[in-house]
Amino acid sequence: MTVSPDARNIIDLTRYPIHRPDTPDYDAGLATIRADLDDDGCAVLKGFVRADCLASLEAEAERTAPFGHRSFNRTNAYFTQDDESLAPKHPLRRFYDRSNAFVPADNFGPDSMLRAIYEVPFFAPFIQDALQEERFHRYADPLADVIVNVVEPGGGFPWHFDTNNYTVTLAIRNGEGGGLFEYCPGLRTPTDENYDGVRAVLDGTSDAPRSLALEPGDLQIFKGRYALHRVSPVEGQRARYVGIFSFVENPAMVGSVERTRQLYGRVLPIHVENEGQRSDTLVD
Repeated sequence: MTVSPDARNIIDLTRYPIHRPDTPDYDAGLATIRADLDDDGCAVLKGFVRADCLASLEAEAERTAPFGHRSFNRTNAYFTQDDESLAPKHPLRRFYDRSNAFVPADNFGPDSMLRAIYEVPFFAPFIQDALQEERFHRYADPLADVIVNVVEPGGGFPWHFDTNNYTVTLAIRNGEGGGLFEYCPGLRTPTDENYDGVRAVLDGTSDAPRSLALEPGDLQIFKGRYALHRVSPVEGQRARYVGIFSFVENPAMVGSVERTRQLYGRVLPIHVENEGQRSDTLVD
């Protein structure tokens, strides 16, 4: 019989009393997180997972890593196909090597610590409070609601935008070097792709990029739909593991067929049926 982990024993609820809304400690922590999100679209909760749980969390990632879809290809920041009607230097035509893996969500069942965190009743409301969003749902995509990103030595993730408006990540294990998270907050908006700004980042002439070093157990709340971001190549002999929890505005939204195929190596009927179910018209 499978025993489901209790997220109350995984999250450091003494440091982050997210299970006790409308208390002074909850409100104080929330104010800090909201200020960080307002400043640059990113907030980090250091040591969100208890230190005594990190080894088990890493073991879960290590156990599921072989089920990740590994891809070695070239992609642009939007995960779209080339468009030869555009100028060669247009961001949609700028392709870069991508080499990493995503362990699909259907590998994280009732015995998963990551899924326990994602589905504990007070986690989503806390994230919603932090983001101050009226429309807020757990991701309906059965391959992508709870996943692990695996970046093997030498691999990285080039500049890109997220499909989801908000992404919540949990650092599980770092490589021996590299693997730095870099991001450009608010580079585009729901109504403006800002291709000139994206081009400047890709050309290395922009001062927009910021960098962030995350440690195992740190939780990051990130507005990745509008912030161009990347992970620099991992160095050494050890893979980098990051858990990803996804939330969206539209309860029917799932990944696009093209992007899902690229990231997970397969597409389910729901991806075809719900194609285009999103709240903006941005390029994916």
